[in-house]
Amino acid sequence: MLADYHMHSAFSPDSALPLEELIETAIRKGLDEICITDHCDYSVKGAGHGLWELDFPRYYEHYLALKKRYQDQITIRFGCEFGVQEACIKRYQEVYAAYPFDFIILSNHQVDDLEFWDQGFQKGKTQAEYNRQYYEAILAVMKRFDDYQVLGHLDMIKRYDEQGVYPDEACMDVIDAILKLAIEKGKGIELNTSYHRYGLADSTPSHMILKRYRELGGVIVTIGSDSHDAAQVGAYIEEGKQVLRACGFSSFCTFEKGKPLFHAL
Repeated sequence: MLADYHMHSAFSPDSALPLEELIETAIRKGLDEICITDHCDYSVKGAGHGLWELDFPRYYEHYLALKKRYQDQITIRFGCEFGVQEACIKRYQEVYAAYPFDFIILSNHQVDDLEFWDQGFQKGKTQAEYNRQYYEAILAVMKRFDDYQVLGHLDMIKRYDEQGVYPDEACMDVIDAILKLAIEKGKGIELNTSYHRYGLADSTPSHMILKRYRELGGVIVTIGSDSHDAAQVGAYIEEGKQVLRACGFSSFCTFEKGKPLFHAL
């Protein structure tokens, strides 16, 4: 069973990959199931600001047409990656209620509309401050928002830390609180295989975080490439299974209508 549960097409502003090409590439690479999870990041400033507000009517219509076209070749699930900031929670709740999603990734890409990739969030803070505040922002959203299935690339801040990888141990109290709340609410985490293209020495999230989630009783975990072009589709999914086994997991999940389906590793 090969399933890629984090994929972006041209419906995301950071990808030019047509959805048809994404699906056909997945078929050629032998994937059994995929979930399309294009970006939706609402601005704290409201509608009309930025390019990250997904055109849901067109997105869903296109998905339905392609699901039907390729139904005999691959299973395609309907998903989205929600980049949730606390001030925007109501808008995500409205979207979640409006469409029959199979799967939602809850991610943190900004805090107070400050991005990580351009160092806007990190500027003026110590490494300890911006790492801790990143995790605290995730926890704050989790306490108020339940319309998702897994936490995406949980330690993503490491991708954009110009001072090097900050040790998990230094934020483990907040990370523990995140993992415990996820388990309490029946939520999972994802293993995001993009750590290869970001040149990270450890997985995303790290082996330490994956093992801690498992130690605490967590069993819901997905594997996703976070692909934005055809070359990245399905990348390192098989390796992802090996990482999960090494971290104590015996299964990974796919989703249908928000419910996890477990598959042996």
